[in-house]
Amino acid sequence: LAAVVSAVAVPVTLKIRTGSSPAQRNGVQIARIAEDAGIAALAVHGRTRACAFKGEVEYDTIANIVRAVDIPVFANGDIDSPERARAVRDHTGAAGVMIGRAAQGRPWLLGQVADYLERGEYRAAPGAREQRTILAQHVAHLHAFYGDFMGTRIARKHFGWYLGDSRLARLHRSKFNRLETPVDQLRYIETLTTTKSPNTTSTPQIEDLAA
Repeated sequence: LAAVVSAVAVPVTLKIRTGSSPAQRNGVQIARIAEDAGIAALAVHGRTRACAFKGEVEYDTIANIVRAVDIPVFANGDIDSPERARAVRDHTGAAGVMIGRAAQGRPWLLGQVADYLERGEYRAAPGAREQRTILAQHVAHLHAFYGDFMGTRIARKHFGWYLGDSRLARLHRSKFNRLETPVDQLRYIETLTTTKSPNTTSTPQIEDLAA
């Protein structure tokens, strides 16, 4: 860690878990080692490596890490709503939160969380047409960044995250995953609309307008 910190001119951050297994929760010790090495900030996922993404998140362990170091600590793990984000921040005393899987297919969640932490209120999720527009823009950016070949393949998982896991969504994923060009993918997205009004955090269900 110290070698990396000394080799670059920008702050170096580190993400850790609470330990390698429930029998070896050494997150506090690792956090102190990181701080001594010059790490500027930590993100802590509240499970051990062995637990992967199963079981309860150890927010108490994150709180212990926050108290053990002087650098900023960001809490991570099962934060899937603005309310949960504030509850986790307040419980752990963390400088902020890190959101991962919950924002897959719901990128507006990040703005909702930021609003809620700053002002105690947050904007509603975008409506159906705007969500479709966001999806199309997201996929177009993937094409532009990764190129046509890789971009179309990487876009497939993102398309699936936006749609959720209903029977109809699985049908759409199956069709979308067979599309080979950016033009075909973007045209397909234009055939989609929502079948239910999205609430503040939910992923919309999708129907095929071309059917």
